[in-house]
Amino acid sequence: MARLTWFCLLLARVLACVCGEFAKPVLSEAMRAFADEQVRLPCEFEVQDPGKVVQVTWSRELSDGVKEQIITQHMTEGLQELPGFTGQVRFESIDPFKDSTLLILNTKESDQATYTCHISTFPTGNFEKRIQLTVWRKPIAMLEPVILNEGQSFRIAATCRAVGLPLPHLSWDTDLPGQSQNKSSEDKVTSNFFLHPFRSLNGQRLDCLVWHPALQQPQRLKNTLVVHFPPDPVVVGYDQSWSVSRKGVELRCESGGNPRPQNFTWTRKGSGLPEGVSVDGNRLIFTRPLNKTDEGVYECEARNSMGAVRAEINVEIPVSSEAARMQASFNNLLFIIVGGAAGGLVLLMIFIILLVNRHHRRRNRKLKRELSEKNEEMNNLSRQASMRRLNSVSTDPRIQTEECALIRLDSALKNSFLSLEGNSTLCDQRDGLRDGEYDSLGRPAIYPAYRGSGRRKETEVEREERRRRVESFVTNSTVVMDSDSLQRNQSPPPLSISSGPPREGAMEKEGWGQREGVTEGEEGDCNPSPYQLSEALSNHFHYSNGFLRPKPHPGAIILHPRGQII
Repeated sequence: MARLTWFCLLLARVLACVCGEFAKPVLSEAMRAFADEQVRLPCEFEVQDPGKVVQVTWSRELSDGVKEQIITQHMTEGLQELPGFTGQVRFESIDPFKDSTLLILNTKESDQATYTCHISTFPTGNFEKRIQLTVWRKPIAMLEPVILNEGQSFRIAATCRAVGLPLPHLSWDTDLPGQSQNKSSEDKVTSNFFLHPFRSLNGQRLDCLVWHPALQQPQRLKNTLVVHFPPDPVVVGYDQSWSVSRKGVELRCESGGNPRPQNFTWTRKGSGLPEGVSVDGNRLIFTRPLNKTDEGVYECEARNSMGAVRAEINVEIPVSSEAARMQASFNNLLFIIVGGAAGGLVLLMIFIILLVNRHHRRRNRKLKRELSEKNEEMNNLSRQASMRRLNSVSTDPRIQTEECALIRLDSALKNSFLSLEGNSTLCDQRDGLRDGEYDSLGRPAIYPAYRGSGRRKETEVEREERRRRVESFVTNSTVVMDSDSLQRNQSPPPLSISSGPPREGAMEKEGWGQREGVTEGEEGDCNPSPYQLSEALSNHFHYSNGFLRPKPHPGAIILHPRGQII
């Protein structure tokens, strides 16, 4: 049996040699392809005369033993693509009988199988070529870094993942003190790297390496470890040589930290920043010459997402001799300017006060003049009203009698006052006028006749003084009446009520012993009797506490001795 089989194979080879052969004598070979790429399966058969190719067919056998026909080219029936492969495979040549190479346009992992190229010839028979196709997928890897914070516990620093066919192998290329852990599934492999985060590890290399048969060398995924930590600022720029009047100096706040701090705050302990400085990020710039007042402890606060940290520096500015002299000159000049300004301000205030005082004095004088004019005008009006009241003639006989009685009483009182000096009996029966005492109408007070037995005798000087006051009172209290309205056709004789003869000096005074402006006819018409005088006196005056005072009357106009209306 074995001999028969060997003989058949030898015969077939002889026949092939005689009738035709493949371009490559190898009848079975293995090929490797990558997913998502085009694959070329070669199959070229050379036919010798007198035979020819009748049909070319491609088929495949999967790993589970299932056979599938893919595409066929027949001499009379033409091209035929089997269902499920339309648009996925095609012959490379336009004449498949000469070149039967098959193209798989977009290779998938499911295309991994054993492919057979079947050539049918006439009259010699059929010939086959087998190709075992292995489909690989190139690895696809990714690295996921993790941002760590200083002080955290042992944790994942980075994760590396990869897919491929066959599955790739992952490893880490780093000097970091950590551990890796790998795990895989059917189509994916994952590797994690663990460590304790410290600020000293920030920025160190942590690369992932991907190993795969399709790669000549491992694929490297580069990564740098990121560890966040607070800033650590340091103030620089002060070199212990600063002095007064030095220009162009500055302080800088240099800080580490991750992330890099962008927010800087400058302060000075005990007081605010001096005038004439500007802040530009981490720089504190003195835009003017230095002063002694610029000394102090300057603080810089650097802030990032991890927190804020302060740094400070003590700045001392010694005063040089030249700078001290200039500073003293400046202080003296400033003192002079301030003193001059203060003195000028005081002088200006004094000048303003004088102007205001003068203005008020002028205004007061003007107001006094206006008030005096108004008072004079009111006095004139009151005198005119009194004169009109006295000049008015009433038709009531009773009123005429009282007016006549008042006129007679006024004349009698005047004559009686003049006769006080010459009548010693009257002086013995009444008290003298007290110096400086006046009644409610401003007249000298008249006391009762009897004051006691111990009264001293009045001297000549006191009698003269009393007479003078009486004359002054009578003169000021006499109302001058209009002569044109009171004059009659006959001139009035002088009227005297006093029992004794009047003194010579008293007769020379105007209005003493007579009533000006009253005619003889008027006196004859009135002819007041003692009863009428007593009745008028009781109606218009009352005696109280040794004083003779007028009774209040709602329509009366009383003239003060000084010309004011009461």
